[in-house]
Amino acid sequence: MQMIEIEQLPGRYAPPPVKVGGKAIDEESIAREMQYHPAATAVEAKLSAARALVVRELLRQRTVELGLLRADSRDEGEHDAAIAALLERELEVPEPEEAACRRFFDADPERFSTPTRIAVRHILLAAAPDDAEARDAQYRLGETLLEELQRIPERFTEFAMRHSACPSKREGGELGWLAQGQTVTELDRALQHLPEGLHDRPLASRYGWHLISIDARQGGQRLPFEQVAERVRHALREQATRRALRHYLLALEAEIGVEGIELDDDAAGSLMQ
Repeated sequence: MQMIEIEQLPGRYAPPPVKVGGKAIDEESIAREMQYHPAATAVEAKLSAARALVVRELLRQRTVELGLLRADSRDEGEHDAAIAALLERELEVPEPEEAACRRFFDADPERFSTPTRIAVRHILLAAAPDDAEARDAQYRLGETLLEELQRIPERFTEFAMRHSACPSKREGGELGWLAQGQTVTELDRALQHLPEGLHDRPLASRYGWHLISIDARQGGQRLPFEQVAERVRHALREQATRRALRHYLLALEAEIGVEGIELDDDAAGSLMQ
């Protein structure tokens, strides 16, 4: 099978014509599809878009062959319904067995646990990300406040009410119990790894500098299997569906014929989104 060739120029390539069963997928169609396939480079986005169109065309041709879709149909809704009927008819996805579900559950305890929670106080020293002078001044203020807090921790509430730009200043900087994902991304990442107590330096975010005190941490509790059994079954069904769909698409590729590109190991990905 002819592989797609990529020129050694940043962000550009000149592909051979992509065909499915002799039907060409033109460059204009690939370009339109690229918006649905964000990637690090234009090359990767274009390859992903081309593969998605190849998958759709393989399935379309199979639906026509089985009489599930008229060959001249241009209705996207009809295409989607025909493809759904095709996969319902031809894709065999076994139902996960109880033993497999329990093995999956036992192998990934964190996935089926309550989230870790952290009791956090903070003081926000506000500074815009593009204001270098303000950020430098607020960082120096943060260092000064931390030096005093290391001597007299009880002044945290006072300093929060006096200096913080966050509405939590009214509660002495209390943010309450936070689980992962409940605060600004750059701060959230740091909180997951900090030990309990007052952190010894200001932490940066897009809003400025944060003085952080972690007052307590509650580790996630593993949930009983019975409580998450349906989640486990759903995850295993999804894995099995992806495998079955990949094998089915590779069989269609061999039967119908694809030129100019190869389906990769995640050929089913565009249909599983």
